[in-house]
Amino acid sequence: MPEFYEMERRGRVTIFTIARPQAMNALHAKANFELAAGFDAFAEDPDQWIAIITGQGEKAFCAGNDLKQELAEGEPIVPHTGFGGLTNRFDLTKPVIAAVNGLALGGGFELALACDLIVAAENASFGLPEVRVGLAAMGGGLLHLPRHIGPKRAMELVLTAKRISAQEALSLGLVNRVTPAGGALEGALALADEIAKAAPLSTRASKAVMKRALEQDISSAMLSHLDYPEIIAMRTSQDALEGPRAFAEKREPRWAGV
Repeated sequence: MPEFYEMERRGRVTIFTIARPQAMNALHAKANFELAAGFDAFAEDPDQWIAIITGQGEKAFCAGNDLKQELAEGEPIVPHTGFGGLTNRFDLTKPVIAAVNGLALGGGFELALACDLIVAAENASFGLPEVRVGLAAMGGGLLHLPRHIGPKRAMELVLTAKRISAQEALSLGLVNRVTPAGGALEGALALADEIAKAAPLSTRASKAVMKRALEQDISSAMLSHLDYPEIIAMRTSQDALEGPRAFAEKREPRWAGV
């Protein structure tokens, strides 16, 4: 059993809850490796289609690196899949939702940015304060943030270490939905339920195409995306037959998902 997070399955959805509230859900090496193993298992589980990651309590989603622990143990170690087992994980085609229930600072903000969708409670806040402690946001924040909100806005947030509210994050396009305080997880579950109505191979193929399109010019993406393995898996699946059949028969589709 993991020591530093809790895992729950609700139907097709796996919920990962960081369980270090005494440290504002900050992560150290052991927690990073535990979460990495958890996401490895989720990726391989054919019955689980969507993941949600959140933090225990209502004060913090994740306050980043546990600096006190790092100072005690020396140079921190993260798995090859990155902070929280997610920030450097590029082969996970299943959707991941961040349910940000409070502070998302430093690595915690980077963890949320590494997710495909973000649902934030109205009391949530986001920031990359690393420059104030002589560090830099090296968990992907400096790379993801300009893509989300543009280079000028990102530069200001990073260089000033400004913290923004959930509503500001929504207006910048960083957050998909804002819920009342205490409602981030339920909001993320509602979003997951909407996603789960679609064919899982279709959602994975769609995610793969959109992610890779950000790394290519549009003409190259148009030429190559039909040959992506996720697109081929979708087109040759039973779900590709089931969807049109269910539509013609005026019934809900029964997705195989494999």
